[in-house]
Amino acid sequence: MLRFFDSMQGKLSPKGSALITRHGDIDFERRTALVGVLNVTPDSFSDGGRYLDPENAIARGVKLAEEGADLIDIGGESSRPGARPVSAEEELERVVPVIRGLRRALSVPLSIDTYKARVARVAIEEGVDVVNDISAMRFDPEMVRVIAAAKVPVVLMHMQGTPRTMQERPYYRDVVEEVKGFLQKRIEFALESGVGPEQILVDPGIGFGKELEHNLALLRGLPALASLGRPILVGPSRKTFIGKILGVGPEERLEGSLAAAVAAVLAGANMIRIHDVREARRAIGIADALRYGSVHG
Repeated sequence: MLRFFDSMQGKLSPKGSALITRHGDIDFERRTALVGVLNVTPDSFSDGGRYLDPENAIARGVKLAEEGADLIDIGGESSRPGARPVSAEEELERVVPVIRGLRRALSVPLSIDTYKARVARVAIEEGVDVVNDISAMRFDPEMVRVIAAAKVPVVLMHMQGTPRTMQERPYYRDVVEEVKGFLQKRIEFALESGVGPEQILVDPGIGFGKELEHNLALLRGLPALASLGRPILVGPSRKTFIGKILGVGPEERLEGSLAAAVAAVLAGANMIRIHDVREARRAIGIADALRYGSVHG
Protein backbone atom coordinates (compact mmCIF):
# COMPACT_ATOMS: atom_id res chain seq x y z
CA MET A 1 0.00 0.00 0.00
CA LEU A 2 1.05 3.61 -0.21
CA ARG A 3 2.24 5.44 2.87
CA PHE A 4 2.20 9.23 2.71
CA PHE A 5 4.89 10.90 4.79
CA ASP A 6 4.09 14.54 4.13
CA SER A 7 1.89 16.81 2.03
CA MET A 8 1.41 20.52 1.49
CA GLN A 9 -1.75 22.07 0.03
CA GLY A 10 -2.74 18.80 -1.63
CA LYS A 11 0.60 18.37 -3.40
CA LEU A 12 3.30 15.83 -2.73
CA SER A 13 6.09 17.54 -0.88
CA PRO A 14 9.78 16.92 -1.69
CA LYS A 15 9.61 14.20 0.96
CA GLY A 16 6.96 12.53 -1.18
CA SER A 17 5.77 9.06 -0.26
CA ALA A 18 6.66 5.42 -0.43
CA LEU A 19 5.03 2.48 -2.16
CA ILE A 20 4.75 -0.23 0.47
CA THR A 21 4.48 -3.74 -1.01
CA ARG A 22 4.86 -7.34 0.07
CA HIS A 23 8.24 -7.48 -1.67
CA GLY A 24 9.81 -4.26 -0.52
CA ASP A 25 9.23 -0.54 -0.33
CA ILE A 26 9.75 1.92 -3.18
CA ASP A 27 10.79 5.21 -1.66
CA PHE A 28 9.81 8.47 -3.38
CA GLU A 29 11.36 10.66 -0.71
CA ARG A 30 14.33 11.97 -2.70
CA ARG A 31 14.14 10.17 -6.05
CA THR A 32 11.85 9.14 -8.86
CA ALA A 33 10.92 5.46 -9.11
CA LEU A 34 11.30 3.59 -12.39
CA VAL A 35 8.82 1.02 -13.67
CA GLY A 36 10.38 -1.35 -16.20
CA VAL A 37 8.12 -2.41 -19.08
CA LEU A 38 7.90 -6.15 -19.80
CA ASN A 39 5.44 -6.93 -22.59
CA VAL A 40 4.68 -10.65 -22.88
CA THR A 41 2.72 -10.21 -26.11
CA PRO A 42 3.10 -10.86 -29.84
CA ASP A 43 1.77 -7.46 -30.91
CA SER A 44 2.85 -4.62 -28.62
CA PHE A 45 3.77 -1.51 -30.61
CA SER A 46 7.44 -1.42 -29.61
CA ASP A 47 8.65 -4.85 -28.54
CA GLY A 48 5.82 -7.20 -29.50
CA GLY A 49 6.95 -10.81 -29.77
CA ARG A 50 10.42 -10.23 -28.38
CA TYR A 51 9.57 -11.57 -24.93
CA LEU A 52 6.64 -13.86 -25.70
CA ASP A 53 8.78 -16.88 -24.76
CA PRO A 54 8.75 -17.15 -20.94
CA GLU A 55 12.49 -17.76 -20.67
CA ASN A 56 13.25 -14.65 -22.70
CA ALA A 57 10.75 -12.65 -20.66
CA ILE A 58 12.21 -13.79 -17.34
CA ALA A 59 15.73 -12.96 -18.52
CA ARG A 60 14.53 -9.53 -19.61
CA GLY A 61 12.86 -8.92 -16.25
CA VAL A 62 16.05 -9.83 -14.41
CA LYS A 63 17.98 -7.42 -16.62
CA LEU A 64 15.49 -4.62 -15.95
CA ALA A 65 16.00 -5.13 -12.23
CA GLU A 66 19.78 -5.12 -12.64
CA GLU A 67 19.53 -1.86 -14.59
CA GLY A 68 17.68 -0.18 -11.75
CA ALA A 69 13.95 -0.86 -12.14
CA ASP A 70 12.10 -0.38 -8.85
CA LEU A 71 9.03 -2.19 -10.17
CA ILE A 72 8.60 -4.52 -13.16
CA ASP A 73 5.28 -4.18 -15.01
CA ILE A 74 4.22 -7.38 -16.78
CA GLY A 75 1.62 -7.14 -19.54
CA GLY A 76 -0.02 -10.03 -21.40
CA GLU A 77 -2.34 -8.03 -23.67
CA SER A 78 -1.28 -5.26 -26.03
CA SER A 79 -2.91 -1.87 -25.49
CA ARG A 80 -1.53 -0.29 -28.67
CA PRO A 81 -4.05 1.60 -30.83
CA GLY A 82 -6.32 -0.88 -32.63
CA ALA A 83 -5.15 -3.86 -30.55
CA ARG A 84 -7.47 -6.86 -30.41
CA PRO A 85 -8.68 -8.01 -26.99
CA VAL A 86 -7.55 -11.39 -25.67
CA SER A 87 -9.31 -13.73 -23.26
CA ALA A 88 -8.36 -13.99 -19.61
CA GLU A 89 -7.22 -17.55 -20.26
CA GLU A 90 -4.81 -16.48 -23.00
CA GLU A 91 -3.54 -13.58 -20.92
CA LEU A 92 -2.90 -15.86 -17.95
CA GLU A 93 -1.09 -18.39 -20.13
CA ARG A 94 1.31 -15.63 -21.11
CA VAL A 95 1.93 -13.96 -17.77
CA VAL A 96 1.78 -16.65 -15.07
CA PRO A 97 4.98 -18.50 -16.08
CA VAL A 98 6.79 -15.15 -16.19
CA ILE A 99 5.48 -14.05 -12.80
CA ARG A 100 6.52 -17.36 -11.27
CA GLY A 101 9.98 -17.21 -12.83
CA LEU A 102 10.59 -13.62 -11.78
CA ARG A 103 9.26 -14.25 -8.29
CA ARG A 104 11.84 -17.05 -7.92
CA ALA A 105 14.65 -14.96 -9.39
CA LEU A 106 13.98 -11.52 -7.91
CA SER A 107 12.95 -9.81 -4.71
CA VAL A 108 11.84 -6.54 -6.39
CA PRO A 109 8.11 -5.75 -6.56
CA LEU A 110 6.13 -6.79 -9.63
CA SER A 111 2.99 -5.31 -11.18
CA ILE A 112 0.44 -6.73 -13.60
CA ASP A 113 -0.79 -4.58 -16.47
CA THR A 114 -4.38 -5.77 -16.85
CA TYR A 115 -7.99 -4.61 -16.70
CA LYS A 116 -9.38 -8.11 -16.04
CA ALA A 117 -10.25 -9.02 -12.46
CA ARG A 118 -9.53 -12.70 -12.94
CA VAL A 119 -6.07 -11.99 -14.28
CA ALA A 120 -5.38 -9.58 -11.44
CA ARG A 121 -6.58 -12.06 -8.81
CA VAL A 122 -4.39 -14.90 -10.10
CA ALA A 123 -1.41 -12.60 -10.55
CA ILE A 124 -1.71 -11.39 -6.96
CA GLU A 125 -1.91 -15.00 -5.77
CA GLU A 126 1.28 -15.72 -7.72
CA GLY A 127 3.14 -12.87 -6.02
CA VAL A 128 2.37 -9.68 -7.93
CA ASP A 129 2.34 -6.56 -5.75
CA VAL A 130 0.59 -3.86 -7.84
CA VAL A 131 -2.25 -3.80 -10.40
CA ASN A 132 -1.87 -1.36 -13.30
CA ASP A 133 -5.35 -0.95 -14.82
CA ILE A 134 -5.54 1.13 -18.00
CA SER A 135 -9.33 1.33 -17.58
CA ALA A 136 -9.17 2.73 -14.03
CA MET A 137 -11.36 -0.23 -12.96
CA ARG A 138 -14.12 0.58 -15.48
CA PHE A 139 -13.96 -2.39 -17.86
CA ASP A 140 -14.45 -5.19 -15.31
CA PRO A 141 -16.85 -4.55 -12.40
CA GLU A 142 -15.12 -7.22 -10.32
CA MET A 143 -11.75 -5.46 -10.39
CA VAL A 144 -12.49 -3.03 -7.57
CA ARG A 145 -13.52 -5.92 -5.32
CA VAL A 146 -10.26 -7.74 -6.06
CA ILE A 147 -8.23 -4.64 -5.22
CA ALA A 148 -10.18 -3.88 -2.05
CA ALA A 149 -9.92 -7.46 -0.78
CA ALA A 150 -6.22 -7.91 -1.58
CA LYS A 151 -5.28 -4.43 -0.32
CA VAL A 152 -2.69 -3.99 -3.06
CA PRO A 153 -1.86 -0.70 -4.79
CA VAL A 154 -3.70 0.09 -8.02
CA VAL A 155 -2.81 2.51 -10.80
CA LEU A 156 -5.87 4.34 -12.14
CA MET A 157 -5.18 5.51 -15.69
CA HIS A 158 -7.14 7.84 -17.96
CA MET A 159 -8.07 6.58 -21.40
CA GLN A 160 -10.63 7.96 -23.85
CA GLY A 161 -12.40 4.99 -25.44
CA THR A 162 -10.76 1.56 -25.62
CA PRO A 163 -7.43 0.45 -27.13
CA ARG A 164 -9.30 -0.45 -30.32
CA THR A 165 -10.99 2.96 -30.64
CA MET A 166 -8.96 5.41 -28.56
CA GLN A 167 -7.13 7.09 -31.44
CA GLU A 168 -10.25 7.68 -33.55
CA ARG A 169 -10.23 11.49 -33.40
CA PRO A 170 -9.95 12.00 -29.64
CA TYR A 171 -11.31 15.38 -28.59
CA TYR A 172 -11.06 17.53 -25.45
CA ARG A 173 -12.04 21.08 -24.61
CA ASP A 174 -9.39 21.18 -21.86
CA VAL A 175 -7.44 17.95 -21.69
CA VAL A 176 -5.74 18.66 -18.35
CA GLU A 177 -8.97 19.57 -16.55
CA GLU A 178 -10.89 16.69 -18.13
CA VAL A 179 -8.25 14.13 -17.23
CA LYS A 180 -8.03 15.53 -13.72
CA GLY A 181 -11.82 15.37 -13.34
CA PHE A 182 -11.93 11.79 -14.60
CA LEU A 183 -9.20 10.67 -12.21
CA GLN A 184 -10.92 12.43 -9.30
CA LYS A 185 -14.13 10.52 -10.03
CA ARG A 186 -12.28 7.21 -10.26
CA ILE A 187 -10.53 7.91 -6.97
CA GLU A 188 -13.93 8.60 -5.37
CA PHE A 189 -15.35 5.39 -6.85
CA ALA A 190 -12.43 3.39 -5.49
CA LEU A 191 -12.77 4.90 -2.02
CA GLU A 192 -16.52 4.31 -1.95
CA SER A 193 -15.89 0.67 -2.95
CA GLY A 194 -13.53 -0.06 -0.09
CA VAL A 195 -10.14 0.68 -1.61
CA GLY A 196 -7.91 2.51 0.86
CA PRO A 197 -6.64 5.96 -0.11
CA GLU A 198 -3.12 4.73 0.53
CA GLN A 199 -3.52 2.15 -2.26
CA ILE A 200 -4.19 4.59 -5.12
CA LEU A 201 -1.85 5.98 -7.78
CA VAL A 202 -2.91 7.94 -10.86
CA ASP A 203 -1.69 8.00 -14.46
CA PRO A 204 -2.77 10.64 -17.03
CA GLY A 205 -2.54 8.05 -19.80
CA ILE A 206 -0.04 9.55 -22.22
CA GLY A 207 -0.86 8.19 -25.69
CA PHE A 208 -4.18 6.64 -24.69
CA GLY A 209 -6.86 8.52 -26.59
CA LYS A 210 -4.71 11.61 -27.07
CA GLU A 211 -3.27 13.47 -30.02
CA LEU A 212 0.18 15.07 -30.00
CA GLU A 213 -0.99 18.36 -28.52
CA HIS A 214 -2.96 16.55 -25.78
CA ASN A 215 0.10 14.61 -24.65
CA LEU A 216 2.24 17.74 -24.54
CA ALA A 217 -0.43 19.62 -22.60
CA LEU A 218 -0.64 16.80 -20.05
CA LEU A 219 3.12 16.74 -19.54
CA ARG A 220 3.08 20.49 -18.99
CA GLY A 221 0.01 20.18 -16.80
CA LEU A 222 1.22 17.52 -14.36
CA PRO A 223 1.37 20.04 -11.49
CA ALA A 224 -2.42 20.37 -11.76
CA LEU A 225 -2.79 16.62 -11.14
CA ALA A 226 -0.79 16.88 -7.91
CA SER A 227 -3.86 18.43 -6.29
CA LEU A 228 -5.44 14.96 -6.44
CA GLY A 229 -3.11 14.06 -3.60
CA ARG A 230 -1.93 10.77 -5.12
CA PRO A 231 1.45 9.73 -6.52
CA ILE A 232 1.61 10.25 -10.28
CA LEU A 233 2.88 7.60 -12.69
CA VAL A 234 3.71 8.71 -16.25
CA GLY A 235 4.46 6.42 -19.20
CA PRO A 236 5.93 8.34 -22.17
CA SER A 237 8.28 5.59 -23.32
CA ARG A 238 8.55 5.21 -27.13
CA LYS A 239 5.06 6.64 -27.62
CA THR A 240 3.76 7.81 -31.00
CA PHE A 241 3.84 11.49 -30.05
CA ILE A 242 7.63 11.24 -29.74
CA GLY A 243 7.81 9.69 -33.19
CA LYS A 244 5.70 12.48 -34.62
CA ILE A 245 7.95 15.15 -33.17
CA LEU A 246 11.21 13.49 -34.21
CA GLY A 247 10.04 11.66 -37.34
CA VAL A 248 11.32 8.27 -36.16
CA GLY A 249 9.98 4.78 -35.46
CA PRO A 250 9.63 3.08 -32.05
CA GLU A 251 13.18 1.71 -32.02
CA GLU A 252 14.65 5.19 -32.51
CA ARG A 253 12.78 6.98 -29.75
CA LEU A 254 15.25 6.56 -26.90
CA GLU A 255 16.38 10.18 -26.73
CA GLY A 256 12.82 11.43 -27.06
CA SER A 257 11.61 9.07 -24.35
CA LEU A 258 14.33 10.24 -21.98
CA ALA A 259 13.55 13.91 -22.69
CA ALA A 260 9.86 13.34 -22.02
CA ALA A 261 10.66 11.38 -18.85
CA VAL A 262 12.90 14.16 -17.52
CA ALA A 263 10.21 16.75 -18.31
CA ALA A 264 7.65 14.63 -16.43
CA VAL A 265 9.90 14.33 -13.39
CA LEU A 266 10.54 18.06 -13.25
CA ALA A 267 6.77 18.64 -13.55
CA GLY A 268 6.01 16.39 -10.58
CA ALA A 269 5.86 12.72 -11.65
CA ASN A 270 6.75 10.24 -8.92
CA MET A 271 7.11 7.15 -11.11
CA ILE A 272 8.16 6.76 -14.75
CA ARG A 273 7.17 3.69 -16.76
CA ILE A 274 9.86 3.05 -19.36
CA HIS A 275 11.45 0.42 -21.60
CA ASP A 276 15.04 1.65 -21.36
CA VAL A 277 15.73 1.52 -17.64
CA ARG A 278 19.52 1.88 -17.58
CA GLU A 279 19.47 5.02 -19.69
CA ALA A 280 16.47 6.43 -17.85
CA ARG A 281 18.10 5.91 -14.47
CA ARG A 282 21.02 8.08 -15.57
CA ALA A 283 18.91 10.82 -17.17
CA ILE A 284 16.46 10.96 -14.30
CA GLY A 285 19.33 11.08 -11.84
CA ILE A 286 20.06 14.55 -13.21
CA ALA A 287 16.38 15.51 -13.02
CA ASP A 288 16.20 14.30 -9.42
CA ALA A 289 19.29 16.33 -8.52
CA LEU A 290 17.56 19.42 -9.91
CA ARG A 291 14.21 18.63 -8.33
CA TYR A 292 15.34 17.50 -4.88
CA GLY A 293 18.76 19.10 -4.57
CA SER A 294 20.52 15.85 -3.79
CA VAL A 295 22.63 13.33 -5.69
CA HIS A 296 22.27 9.55 -5.61
CA GLY A 297 24.89 7.19 -6.94
